[in-house]
Amino acid sequence: MSDLVIRPLVAGESALFSSLTPDAPGAEVGRVLLGHSFATTDEGGEYRPEWSWVALRDGRVVARAAWWAKPGDAEPLALDWFDFAPGEADAAAELLRTAPLYAEYSLLLPPDWRERPAVTAAAEGRAAAVEAAGLRRLVERYRYEWTAADCPLPERTGRLEYRPEPDDVAFRAVMARIMDGTLDAHDRRMAERHGLAAALDEAIGFFDWFDSPNDWRRVAYTPAGEVAGLHVPARNPGGPCIGFIAVVPEQRGHGYAYDLLVECTHDLVGHGATKIAAATDRTNFPMARNFAKAGYPVTQERVDFVRDTD
Repeated sequence: MSDLVIRPLVAGESALFSSLTPDAPGAEVGRVLLGHSFATTDEGGEYRPEWSWVALRDGRVVARAAWWAKPGDAEPLALDWFDFAPGEADAAAELLRTAPLYAEYSLLLPPDWRERPAVTAAAEGRAAAVEAAGLRRLVERYRYEWTAADCPLPERTGRLEYRPEPDDVAFRAVMARIMDGTLDAHDRRMAERHGLAAALDEAIGFFDWFDSPNDWRRVAYTPAGEVAGLHVPARNPGGPCIGFIAVVPEQRGHGYAYDLLVECTHDLVGHGATKIAAATDRTNFPMARNFAKAGYPVTQERVDFVRDTD
């Protein structure tokens, strides 16, 4: 087998990156499920050439990877594109080991991927290549998409009162209470590895990264005036989304997460949303039930991979 050449793109090489055609089952796994095409920033796209890498054999692309962040971000936020030609899993793993870039990888999958052997095999092949490069599977997640055209707007419950919290210290204090016993795998991992303060910095930093204003955030209170939880209606580069929903430990068990989800949905619709994206861990059974109850259909699943050294 001929030697492998691994390098980033240069300006004007979007077509080279797009020249890879994975096998048919692989076409139903990964970024292509979103219907997105690849282009570098110099050609009007959203991917930086220096963050878009290819593995070439005899001048032909056999594996590729592209990391993404918003304009102005100094570090990649996500590994968006990662795939390879049949029989080139080793080349794909070597590409990830060689490129001096890292971000979490989310393997996008259709909701019925476990029932389709060819798609299951393609997903397992992609996962094996990522793991060979040193990442590990953290959690499986559901992705939801509510649309005004197809989904009824769930009725507000009226059980809680919602207020903005302009005081960053007070908002952070509510978030700190929420971290206790959280079912979110990412928050739990950060708190266990680096402590509560780091977990709060990461979560709130992500809220600040959203394109939506901070004054959309709401803290929820019971009729007795006690904090119940909070919700973050948001807008990311893809559009409106449920940014965050959580209940403080002493108020769990009352079904308030559903109230928060419904209120967050109404707030986003009030801000003009006709489509709302959301996600939750597959193991977060209470929240998954709330999304189903509120009329949010599962449109995709995903598997998140992280690096153990972080």
